[in-house]
Amino acid sequence: MSSATRTLISPATLARPRGRAAYWTVFTGVVVLFALAFLFPVYWMVTGAMKSPDEIAQTPPTVIPKHWHLSGYTDAWDLMQLPEHLWNTVVQAAGAWAFQLVFCTAAAYALSKLKPAFGKVILGGILATLMVPAQALVVPKYLTVADLPFIHTSLLNDPLGIWLPAVANAFNLYLLKRFFDQLPRDVLEAAEIDGAGKLRILWSVVLPMSRPVLGVVSIFALVAVWQDFLWPLMVFSDTDKQPISVALVQLSQNIQLTVLIAAMVIASIPMVALFLVFQRHIIAGISAGSTKG
Repeated sequence: MSSATRTLISPATLARPRGRAAYWTVFTGVVVLFALAFLFPVYWMVTGAMKSPDEIAQTPPTVIPKHWHLSGYTDAWDLMQLPEHLWNTVVQAAGAWAFQLVFCTAAAYALSKLKPAFGKVILGGILATLMVPAQALVVPKYLTVADLPFIHTSLLNDPLGIWLPAVANAFNLYLLKRFFDQLPRDVLEAAEIDGAGKLRILWSVVLPMSRPVLGVVSIFALVAVWQDFLWPLMVFSDTDKQPISVALVQLSQNIQLTVLIAAMVIASIPMVALFLVFQRHIIAGISAGSTKG
């Protein structure tokens, strides 16, 4: 016995011209309001950097700049040394992404398909770290990075101080494991019958099928490093090696507000562009992780 789908507006109402017009009017209005709620702060930040210092501070504020000035962006690029700090951020984010993708994928594959002894206990211990506040781990991480056990080497002012702690990401590991659990066993068993070993199956079968979830994990890894502030601040005391998130705060003391806003706009462009380019992969990865394969 099939049950009819219940909606806020009945099909009979939508069939009438007046009901259809009312529906699309309300729908369009809601979409426009949500779009304005999300896009207006972006517009305010982008245009705020084009105002004069007096105009940005005046009350009431102006929605549209009286005079458009692009000098805020050029000054931010030069005075705040944005190319250098953006490159530092790219190096740190790319290294953390590569380390995390390699080790989290290997660990998730091992826990999902190789079934090691005490695998469930190990996974439970990994997931238990998600309940520990990140702030509680800052001091132990810093002491470890400042003096690595056994080799007694400091990773302060070194990109490895960002890369290695980023590997221990329980959420991404669990996300990968759940996706690997849903891969069809028939495909993996067929590869084993053809003589493929465990590493060959991972490289030639599992990874090509896991592109959506790998895209999601990549976005999470890059954004986490790009927006992090506290940990890079503790690792990099050398100003020339600091990422953009720390440099914006450290160099904003004697900088005009319009220049600082322009620097924040420039710093946000890479992540916005990354999302726009890979949004299809992100949506595909999220939907793939929620269904049984």
